[in-house]
Amino acid sequence: MNARGKAIESISSKNTVRGGTVDYREHSFVDLYATHVFHEGIQQQRLPVKVFESLQQTIKKGEELDRNIADAVATAMRDWAMEHGATHYSHWFQPLTGSTAEKHDSFLSPHEETRALARFSGSELIRGESDASSFPSGGLRATFEARGYTAWDPSSPAFLLKNPNGATLVIPTMFVSWTGESLDQKTPMLRSMDALNRQALRVLRVLGNMRVARVECTLGVEQEYFLVDKRLAALRPDLMVVGRTLFGARPSKGQELDDNYFGAIPERVLAFMAEVEYELMLLGVPIKTRHNEVAPGQYELAPTFESTNLALDHQMLIMQLLQQVAQRHGFLCLLHEKPFAGVNGSGKHNNWSIGTDDGENLLEPGSTPERNTQFLIFCAAVCRAVHRHAELLRLSVASAGNDFRLGAAEAPPAIMSIHLGHVLSNIFQLLLENDKPVATGKKTRSRRNSEVEVSVHIGLPMIPRFPRHNGDRNRTSPFAFTGNKFEFRAVGSSQNSSGAVTILNTIVAESLDFIATRLETAKADGEDFPTAVRRLLVELIREFQPILFDGDNYSLEWLEESQRRGLPNLRNTVDCLPVLTSPESVELFGKYGVYSASELHGRQEILAEIYCTTIAIEAATMLKMSQTMILPAVLQHKANLQNVLTTPVQKKVLRELDEKIDLMITGIEKLKACVSGVRSEVSLLEKATYYRDSVLSAMYALRVIVDYLEGMTDDGLWPLPSYLELLFMR
Repeated sequence: MNARGKAIESISSKNTVRGGTVDYREHSFVDLYATHVFHEGIQQQRLPVKVFESLQQTIKKGEELDRNIADAVATAMRDWAMEHGATHYSHWFQPLTGSTAEKHDSFLSPHEETRALARFSGSELIRGESDASSFPSGGLRATFEARGYTAWDPSSPAFLLKNPNGATLVIPTMFVSWTGESLDQKTPMLRSMDALNRQALRVLRVLGNMRVARVECTLGVEQEYFLVDKRLAALRPDLMVVGRTLFGARPSKGQELDDNYFGAIPERVLAFMAEVEYELMLLGVPIKTRHNEVAPGQYELAPTFESTNLALDHQMLIMQLLQQVAQRHGFLCLLHEKPFAGVNGSGKHNNWSIGTDDGENLLEPGSTPERNTQFLIFCAAVCRAVHRHAELLRLSVASAGNDFRLGAAEAPPAIMSIHLGHVLSNIFQLLLENDKPVATGKKTRSRRNSEVEVSVHIGLPMIPRFPRHNGDRNRTSPFAFTGNKFEFRAVGSSQNSSGAVTILNTIVAESLDFIATRLETAKADGEDFPTAVRRLLVELIREFQPILFDGDNYSLEWLEESQRRGLPNLRNTVDCLPVLTSPESVELFGKYGVYSASELHGRQEILAEIYCTTIAIEAATMLKMSQTMILPAVLQHKANLQNVLTTPVQKKVLRELDEKIDLMITGIEKLKACVSGVRSEVSLLEKATYYRDSVLSAMYALRVIVDYLEGMTDDGLWPLPSYLELLFMR
């Protein structure tokens, strides 16, 4: 029996690995929530009153941090952490690798010859130092220019990560170079939140709202992922190295029967989910939903919405813990956007909204004309932003992995469009047609969760009517209004959502700036204000109308229609790369202080380099697997058949096998030639274009023939676990 057979036998015998168990009869999950977080309640208990109040002013109102309080905060953090078993602290940041980074420093400080003290100062809290040249910088830092700084982000609370020997105090930070350029995802995202706040306040002020002190965006991130048994995954170099299957014939059954979606969760998977949720609960991550996704072996986890900065930190923790806990349960967690060909890929739907510090959602329709005017203006600002900057929004979700997913019949296409739902679409249409105030009445009055005065009756006397939302959902739309928020569905499952949120915040800030300027000018000129608002709304609707589409984004008809409307269609990452450093992008991000020109050029280089490196690793893995695993198995199968196939009809099988083996060898040689044809002296953009057009094409051609050979080869000889085993064995 080969290694594949032994792995299958082991799984079939129920010899499965299981991690820790959680007994909520002993520990109420309500009491456990956020117990490993240095949150506001803990801060209030442990900090002097003036220090606590000063820190809250920084966190809640964005005021500059008073450095004089840093020592008191650091001492309180250290004491709290050590009471929970912490021996080290770490500045935790998000470099441009797509993941997180951490360096652990001990609290231990030698004192005299035989004693030691636990120390953690305010300066150590506020600033750390890391080797900036060892992280991607896109040319912002040379190898000999190594100094980089991590800077404490007080708006995201410190937390504890347990380990087998204690715990580590983890402090969310930003990461910048010695010269001040951002080398991370968090810094520009925080800048974009500040830009959005400033422009949104201008709009609210001109509308007469003087009570709001701060505007923030909120975010809820849905995370899709696959689980594969680790014993099977270990026999697949492609899964272990690149996170997706480079070979694999489609199974006789995939997701065609739609029987996996929301189906019963396998017991072993449920145990894994429960432990993930327990770990996240301790860290204050508000997980709300878990379920089977559409494809076999695919699942989803979703938290409730939070302030965006906190939600993005929590999103990175979710990905980290999914992968760590999966190992304890004998799984490999796959976050790649398209780990299996022919079945659904995985996304990360970002539910984004805008709210005020007094609890008002600016994207929720109100019950008064004033509230509805405010809602329509903010909604129109978002629509204008997506229309004017659709290419930037598409760029924000570009990656080698997401290229396989977008437009693949189960994910939104690369064409950016907006679904508003029939009620809101009709209101905008009426404004265009009548160019006069719209009586919103009951149709736009919103209850909690955007429910309206419309109910659904099932037709059974024992089932009461229940309210329905003011618009249907459109899962084919990349950017859909869902009642009081927009759902950006195009973000890839492995991506840090900070990049997409940074761009979205910035382009919406630009639209709000435009709107505020127009309305401020109208007021200064003494115009009738309701008339000025109405005229501006009509102008905005006419501008962004081409991007509104409530139909099937998967259809060929929409592809043709979008071309007639003049909407951009950037099909892959290489098409997106020039957008980042266009004069318009440099001006936009520079105006609002989100990215400097050098930071944009650096990020363009990093995106191109990661794209090229990803495909290069995949191609090398494919060559290794095809030459050392698959070809020997196929040749052995041929040798076995030669001894038993004797009749002319039987020898047809051998002739077909010979033809396919020749094609496979030819495909291997073609891929080798393409890989060796990469030129080092060309620009990264040219190199990325070559990888897309030549290397990826050769990889696809080789995969087609190998997948065909899988269906011809003795199953006992085939060395790779099949799709049937990977997707269905739990």
